[in-house]
Amino acid sequence: MGFIEILGLIAGICTSSAIIPQIITTIKRKKAKDVSVFMFVVLSTGNSLWIYYGVEKSDMPIIATNILALSLNVVMIVLKYNYRKAKS
Repeated sequence: MGFIEILGLIAGICTSSAIIPQIITTIKRKKAKDVSVFMFVVLSTGNSLWIYYGVEKSDMPIIATNILALSLNVVMIVLKYNYRKAKS
């Protein structure tokens, strides 16, 4: 793996993991009222398309970091659903 691929992985990890503080806050507070499901659905769609693009280009940094981002977005959507359901 060359320098550019490593740089791509680091950049992708930084941007993909940006949601982690929101996930932690949501879990601690057990509230997700102000979280926009639509935003996470749009992000998840974009991540899915990036994964497809990465597979077509055989670009592992794009594939790996977007799988990470997609997974974290799905976690946030599940938290939003679970905490909304628990309040009802």
